[in-house]
Amino acid sequence: MTTTTTPPSDKSSTPSAKESTGALLLQSVRSNMRQYGMLVALAFIVILFQIWTDGTLLLPNNVSNLIQQNGYILILAIGMMIVIIAGHIDLSVGSLVAFVGAMSAVMMVKHDMPWVLALVLSLLIGAVAGAWQGFFIAYVGIPSFIVTLAGMLLFRGLTQIVLEGQSLSPFPEGFQNIAKGFIPEMGPYTQYHNPTLVLGFVTVAFLVFREWRSRKQQLAYDLDVMPTGLWAAKLVAISAAVIAFTLTLASFHGVPVVLLIMCGLLIALGYVMRNAVVGRHIYALGGNKAAAKLSGVKDKRVTFLIFVNMGVLAALAGCVYAARLNAGTPQAGLNFELEAIAASFIGGASMSGGVGTVMGAVIGGLVLGVLNNGMSLVNIGTDYQQVIKGLVLLAAVGFDVWNKRKVGR
Repeated sequence: MTTTTTPPSDKSSTPSAKESTGALLLQSVRSNMRQYGMLVALAFIVILFQIWTDGTLLLPNNVSNLIQQNGYILILAIGMMIVIIAGHIDLSVGSLVAFVGAMSAVMMVKHDMPWVLALVLSLLIGAVAGAWQGFFIAYVGIPSFIVTLAGMLLFRGLTQIVLEGQSLSPFPEGFQNIAKGFIPEMGPYTQYHNPTLVLGFVTVAFLVFREWRSRKQQLAYDLDVMPTGLWAAKLVAISAAVIAFTLTLASFHGVPVVLLIMCGLLIALGYVMRNAVVGRHIYALGGNKAAAKLSGVKDKRVTFLIFVNMGVLAALAGCVYAARLNAGTPQAGLNFELEAIAASFIGGASMSGGVGTVMGAVIGGLVLGVLNNGMSLVNIGTDYQQVIKGLVLLAAVGFDVWNKRKVGR
């Protein structure tokens, strides 16, 4: 009778649960290094200026002001991120902001056009301008840098012609509310803005459901997922952040209208870039245009649509900016294209294309917005502000280059 003995297990060859958890966490951080890095940077900047300004930065009125001040830049950054992902650039958006603002002023002030109709026509003007540039880029084959540089000069000149060198104002109250308004109060009197509370808790429920559904799908396909404890901690952190933000807004006048516009764009374009066919085609074109064309991607049509979308978003940003100023001015939109490009690169875009997210553009825009607001609160001069923002942009792009080289090794 022979007996078999089981060899002693080699504990060193079997990873412990703790090691497995650590590996998954490290892999998750590495795969989202740029976005996590910018979130950490944003949190650090907020905490720094919150302490530096003795708590002024996160006062409810300043938070609302911060959103309204940077709404048009965030709208531009979302569109610019998509353009950069596709491997292009758009230098004309600042001038297009000015031109659309001027046209909306002419329609409402000189011709007494209802503001809703003027808004719709302004967005159509932006779409036509984007289609005009997209045609030369996609179908004629002129590089986007040259076409949009020409557009920058063209739209700036048209703005001067339309306004005859002078500002036009005032606008109807409904149009001004696009940039300066808040959603109306409803329900019984409380210490907080009731509709804002409802929107906040609905947002928390939606985010938790989306995270749960995504985890369930990953498990169904036997994909690696974050350990349950870390996943739960992530949900708690997200929920706490949203609730804190909601209570801050609800303790003032509630949700600004421009924030609703940005959230709508973020949801819609974020879904398109993640789930729609055209979104995958945009990433494919930016990653490897030749391979994408061989795979059947209609590169010309996709490129054309990208610039039409950018034109519409620039027009929307132009209306928001004009509504905030309550005037159409010849000097509107100066350097807006640089702010949008900087927000995109800070938020994770790559010069080579094919990399970036819509949410990343918003994070990058918030980094710049908090820097601008915080530095103004502590009375840092505009000259030093430009220096600091330039260093932040250089550091963000340098981090991207370093991260790529590290992954390559």
